[in-house]
Amino acid sequence: MKAFRASAFIVLALVLCVMPLPAHHSWPVSYERLVTVKGTVVDFNWANPHPMMTIAVQTNDGRTEKWEIGGPAINRMEANGWTKTTVKPGDMITGIGYQFADGQKIVRLERVVLADGTELRLYAAK
Repeated sequence: MKAFRASAFIVLALVLCVMPLPAHHSWPVSYERLVTVKGTVVDFNWANPHPMMTIAVQTNDGRTEKWEIGGPAINRMEANGWTKTTVKPGDMITGIGYQFADGQKIVRLERVVLADGTELRLYAAK
């Protein structure tokens, strides 16, 4: 009986060792300077791990670029006043944050200014 208990304990310990653990990652951004992107919301995907917005940005030469901008997990955004209806397609917004270091048009937002001038933060509590 003692051998059975010892074997059961070893099997349980091994199973627990291989269970996946929650992971945390950082955004691969350059923190050297803040970037500002102003455009029209094309899509707002309110989902974890990072709610993301696609915005259409007019360039100086008249072209339109699509940028992906987003923040932390939903619960953290909600703590800063965000809801799934804070922005919607067609809204004009200004996003301020840090761009991916490899030059991709992806921004880890620090704050957003809505068309009416309301400023919402994403990471720091008000």
